[in-house]
Amino acid sequence: MDDLNNNRDNELDSLETPTTVVAPSVQQSSSGSNTTNTAALNEPSVPETVVPNQGPIINRPSLLRRFIGGLNIYLLFFLILIVVAAATGVVFYLKAKNGTNTPTSLGSQSLPQSTLDQLANSDVTVGEPKHTLSVQSDTVFGGSVVVRSNLQVAGALQVGSNLAINGIRVTGNSAFDDVQITKSLALTGNGSVQGQLNVQKNLNVNGGGTFLGALSAPSLSVGSLQLNGDLIVTHHLSAGGSTPGRINGTALGSGGTVSVSGSDSAGSVTINTGGSPGPGCFATINFTTKFNSTPHIVITPVGSAAAGIQYYINRSTTSFSICSASTPPGSSTFGFDYIAFD
Repeated sequence: MDDLNNNRDNELDSLETPTTVVAPSVQQSSSGSNTTNTAALNEPSVPETVVPNQGPIINRPSLLRRFIGGLNIYLLFFLILIVVAAATGVVFYLKAKNGTNTPTSLGSQSLPQSTLDQLANSDVTVGEPKHTLSVQSDTVFGGSVVVRSNLQVAGALQVGSNLAINGIRVTGNSAFDDVQITKSLALTGNGSVQGQLNVQKNLNVNGGGTFLGALSAPSLSVGSLQLNGDLIVTHHLSAGGSTPGRINGTALGSGGTVSVSGSDSAGSVTINTGGSPGPGCFATINFTTKFNSTPHIVITPVGSAAAGIQYYINRSTTSFSICSASTPPGSSTFGFDYIAFD
């Protein structure tokens, strides 16, 4: 019995191979003829695999094949274009980024002998206005150099010889060892001179001047001098100016005369009395320039004849008079020195 069962199983195994395909089912029509199922014929045939003890298994296509089969050919072509464009954009971005990180440098180019020969001529144009000539090494020009446009110096400027400039404008701090100005120097701001200042000609100052040190000048002419400290004069003090006028008084007597020498600030009055002089004023001295207030007048008698006179003065902002309270000597000559100041 066991042998029969084994033989049967072997026969079943030989008939039901993995490649056995079950044909479409056939239905019998009402007329009795055999007809094939049209639905089964219209559908694509799907192979079925018969596995022992498990029944038939249908072999279906993979998911990838069904997805590719369902895609439209134009949609697939559009997706490929998008992928290519994205990849191209990434490549250009990376290339541009690498280009910006790479430091730019001007390539050096040697000048041929023909160009050097042209530079030896009197007037040669090298390059175009849009080009930039960069000289990396030290350069020595044997002749004159003319810059027709602006000259900008990023570092220090050192001039070994004289520098002749028609006009110079300094907006920042500058230090000059030796500067000679042949025309005029105009300072709109403050000026500070740390060393000695020598002025060969006139020095005109429209505003005030402050000197923290000594001021030395062979001749000093000022319109008005104000001293906040002591005045020290190591030489003679000379009061210059025009000689004031005079008017003879009644104390001169008959035929008497008066003469004046000096200025408004200081001078001398010489008196010549005539016959029968009497008390009164010998002369009135008129100032050439009026004082701001009544000045202080100091007179000193000259000679013994003047010393014996009881003299006095009358004064105002425009004049002063020398007078005698007693009868002066007749036919005598004597005088008075005076000093006048505010």
